[in-house]
Amino acid sequence: MSRLPLFLISIVTIALSFQCALSFGAISVDLAQVWQALFMYEPDNLTHRVIVELRLPRSILAFIAGSGLAMAGLILQTVTRNPLADPYLFGVSSGASFGVVTLFALTGVQAGLALSGAAFLGSLLAMSALLIVARSQPNQQVESMLLAGVALSFLFSAATSLILYWSDPQAISAIVFWTLGSFARADWQTLWLPALIVCISLFCMLLLRRTLNALLLGDESATTLGVNVSKLRLVMLVLSSLLTAVLVAMCGGVGFVGLMIPHIVRFFISQASFAGLFITALSGGVFMLWVDVVARSALNNQELPVGVITAAIGSVFFISLLILRNRSIA
Repeated sequence: MSRLPLFLISIVTIALSFQCALSFGAISVDLAQVWQALFMYEPDNLTHRVIVELRLPRSILAFIAGSGLAMAGLILQTVTRNPLADPYLFGVSSGASFGVVTLFALTGVQAGLALSGAAFLGSLLAMSALLIVARSQPNQQVESMLLAGVALSFLFSAATSLILYWSDPQAISAIVFWTLGSFARADWQTLWLPALIVCISLFCMLLLRRTLNALLLGDESATTLGVNVSKLRLVMLVLSSLLTAVLVAMCGGVGFVGLMIPHIVRFFISQASFAGLFITALSGGVFMLWVDVVARSALNNQELPVGVITAAIGSVFFISLLILRNRSIA
């Protein structure tokens, strides 16, 4: 499929998904009211305020989070040449959650920049441990990073649980709900940071797409083509950590998006292309929009944690992927 039809289909899909996301919820709103609220906003109209002040920033954050996590997963799968790589499975998401929970429990700070900084430090700690393990076994880097990532994920989860155990009981419920993933904290004042990081990350991936594709050929082949493999891998791992950290600070723990979306897109279009990177980011955003719709609409007067839904879908996808890989090898 050529780029123009693919681009048009993507735009239409995103527009319809946003309209549905703004319509569904505790208060049902028809599409005409959604358009009226967007283009003829009346502050005194309760429906307009619900759409513009609550649902719209939440939907934008869900789209940004889905896009960023899909790109983070694609980065990890590319630089490690492991189709099972994912920020959640590699312990990066757990490290970021550990940083946020530690800051929140010790200081009670809930500011976006402070939480993002703590999450980034936690994710860098996890990624540094992964790199140390990988360098200790250079002949089995990919396998070592995956196994170490799973172990680190459990380690940081245990440390987070220990911090929660010693925390103020009044704050535990809020922290636990946040760790399960939610877009309820979305507001217009804090959207700029995740949007900026996701846009910068997408630009970097588009700029470096040729060298990233060279990594898929193997370290020796990439070095022969003039790629500084160690430096490129380190830069992309830090970028993936930054992406994951900012999104975890805003949304909590949302897993398996970075695993599923690159795989699904790979069935239809090559991610080595310019369009493939865009479609991966857009598909992650659309997927997360619909997950948020389900989270808000599945139960009456209640909201399901987003991370629970993505974990349920992702675990089934992960098991199916393992079964398919084993059959192809056999």
